[in-house]
Amino acid sequence: MAVNPHQKDGSFGVVTTTLDQAVNWGRTRAMWPMLFGLACCAIEMMATQASHYDMSRFGMELMRASPRQSDLMIVAGRVSRKMAPVLRRLYDQMPSPKWVISMGDCASCGGVFNNYAILQGVDEIVPVDVYVAGCPPRPEQLIHGIMTIHEKVMMEGPVTEKVSELTRRRAPQGQGMPAPQPGA
Repeated sequence: MAVNPHQKDGSFGVVTTTLDQAVNWGRTRAMWPMLFGLACCAIEMMATQASHYDMSRFGMELMRASPRQSDLMIVAGRVSRKMAPVLRRLYDQMPSPKWVISMGDCASCGGVFNNYAILQGVDEIVPVDVYVAGCPPRPEQLIHGIMTIHEKVMMEGPVTEKVSELTRRRAPQGQGMPAPQPGA
């Protein structure tokens, strides 16, 4: 018995997919970002949310103020050592799966602030999935970073731990921050 060619190529009008793809598609279309704006980059992050760039096309109509309602943290700006435990606490309160974007040079590597009071990258405190470079980065760059997060989400399985969590080093808990070194 010959197989109907419409059954092979999917033109039969039936959607076929895996559970992983369906769940991950839903995750990318309904991400709820939490803003952690600390400096100049926060202004560009707000501009990205404005009508000109229309973040709602990515399923991000609202930025969340509560970590318990968000699954994407955007850290924009420099992070001081005093703010580091707060950042870690907010990250720990986010439900899994969760992702982090480090926006701007200050959040990614300390920027021009190479002193004892500023972290030289938020990846010392929380695991970062995407780095968006710039001082401050343009809204288009943040949108590209969000699209990169979407690509990473589509590669993950819903019932297992995030692929990136398994392959990258775990960040410290943020408690008992090391004392600043004089002259460092």
